[in-house]
Amino acid sequence: MRSLRLWLGAAVAAALATTAQAQQNAPGVTATEIKIGNTMPYSGPASALSSTGKAIAAYLDQVNEQGGVNGRKITMISLDDGFSPPKTMEATRRLVEGDGVAFIAATMGTAPSSAIAKYLNTNKVPQIFLISSASKWNDPANMPWSMALPWAPNYMSEAKIEVAYARAKNPNARFAVLYQNDDAGKDFMRGVKDALGPDADKAIALASSFEVSDPTVDSQVLTLANTKADVFMIYSVTPRACAQALRKAHEIGWRPIRFLASGCANKATVMDPAGVDAGKGVLSLGSLKPYVAEPKDDKAMSAYIAFMKARLPGLDPNNIGMVYGYTVGEALVALLKQCGNDLSRDNIMRQAANMKNVPLSLLLPGITLNTSPTDFRPIKDGYLLEFNGNDWVVVSEMLRGT
Repeated sequence: MRSLRLWLGAAVAAALATTAQAQQNAPGVTATEIKIGNTMPYSGPASALSSTGKAIAAYLDQVNEQGGVNGRKITMISLDDGFSPPKTMEATRRLVEGDGVAFIAATMGTAPSSAIAKYLNTNKVPQIFLISSASKWNDPANMPWSMALPWAPNYMSEAKIEVAYARAKNPNARFAVLYQNDDAGKDFMRGVKDALGPDADKAIALASSFEVSDPTVDSQVLTLANTKADVFMIYSVTPRACAQALRKAHEIGWRPIRFLASGCANKATVMDPAGVDAGKGVLSLGSLKPYVAEPKDDKAMSAYIAFMKARLPGLDPNNIGMVYGYTVGEALVALLKQCGNDLSRDNIMRQAANMKNVPLSLLLPGITLNTSPTDFRPIKDGYLLEFNGNDWVVVSEMLRGT
């Protein structure tokens, strides 16, 4: 009996020691809570994008009211970075070193996410589902703690798909490209050039860049229009520039085939400000279901609409940022469920790199999240969407990104 008591005592002590060690290895986690950090441009030139952060927070609040994940409530601490990389760095340090979050989730934008990637990877803090379609995020060898969750295939794949579509319509098409002068815009340009191959120099009539801080892109559009190119590719990730480009091209009567970056395929923040006539017929690539105000048999869209009415009644449900934020919330919950009770940073990243056919309710048919330790792209497929003057509609079969 004495030996049994000693054995039981040793077992209990070992279990307590293991639990204590697990807690030490799981910053931001208690028996009842998991803290995650986030930055969003609640102010500044990209403030329209902050709708995504509001939707994520509202979704997690709903999950918490339903009991949380594995008995833990999710506390998301979201700070304003103004879409300024130095401010993103400052806010992220505060979240990691001050608030002690378990990981950073859904940082908005390529440049802000890039500013903190080295810091997070050096300190082995997961940078989960950051919001950018830049190809750089599929680099598990050099950035094993960083993973994006775009709403379409990455920018290079997106551009390649759109070039192929345009050339199928017109094999001799000449392309005019407006692109944001950062990693995102340069990724789009690489995709266009790769898709055109040896014809690139001849087929690209002109490519013109702009800065996020530029008040307008009117002068760039006028210069591009003078080429009389057959295809106009608008590759910005900020709604203002996309709306301005569509409106100016329409005002001057330039009517090429137009492609809009997937992040700008947004009625609320782009098409309405541009004027719906200016955007009619524009094409974009997407993996999320287009909003339908009165869905008949789509229970997922009905649930989303009910969520928006209950949680964010003053905001437009036909804002792709809201749809996307809701989807990111679903993805975070799916990941945390997959982690079980091991919420160490190592396991959070391990599970993020091993997602298999994870469904999200607002993804288009046939699209699920899939990752592996050598491929960090959760979404690889998309559909071409067209703006019909009222809403976005699907106009292609599912297209595979490369």
